[in-house]
Amino acid sequence: MAIFAQTHTKPAPTDHPVHELIRERWSPRAYSDRPVERPVLARLFEAARWAPSSSNQQPWSFIFGEQGSSGYQRIFDALVPFNQGWVKSAPVLAIGLARKNSANGSPNHYALYDLGQAVGLLLVEATSLGLAVHEMAGFDAEKARTNLNIPETHDLGAIMTIGYAGDPNTLPDALKERELAPRTRNPLAQFVFEDAFGEVANLKRA
Repeated sequence: MAIFAQTHTKPAPTDHPVHELIRERWSPRAYSDRPVERPVLARLFEAARWAPSSSNQQPWSFIFGEQGSSGYQRIFDALVPFNQGWVKSAPVLAIGLARKNSANGSPNHYALYDLGQAVGLLLVEATSLGLAVHEMAGFDAEKARTNLNIPETHDLGAIMTIGYAGDPNTLPDALKERELAPRTRNPLAQFVFEDAFGEVANLKRA
């Protein structure tokens, strides 16, 4: 499968060289009607499987549903109306979960952090396959927990769309404008410090 086969791409305007997969990863709202094959989905979750985790606890779980399935509808129903408005074109919806306790029963304070690392690898693999993933915090957590029978032993991460990026012209004007807008990020000087918090790092030194 060709890399970066999306209908619309938006590479990051980085200040420093990074891997192409990092530049090409972004979060569209327009999706094509191309389905995501099961072997491709398996590759995404296999990538997540090999993420690092505290004490190798691997606290992550994922629930997904394909468009037209009961699982898809259960996840969709938990989304806020704004997200429901554009999500319906995505072929797959998924949610990440983090097991709260370690194997010995003690709280795992890094479970959500580790879930984030697993999702990060999933995103890299998705980008390498020409797929796009958009993560959302805009959902009713209790409704998601009830709809999907998620036990209290697990925290909820984000809900994700998974699919192939589509034509921005299919979106309402306000969302189309956001889809086509330039990508921005805070400069390194705002969040990379050296020796102590607030001390801006000198990254230009050879």
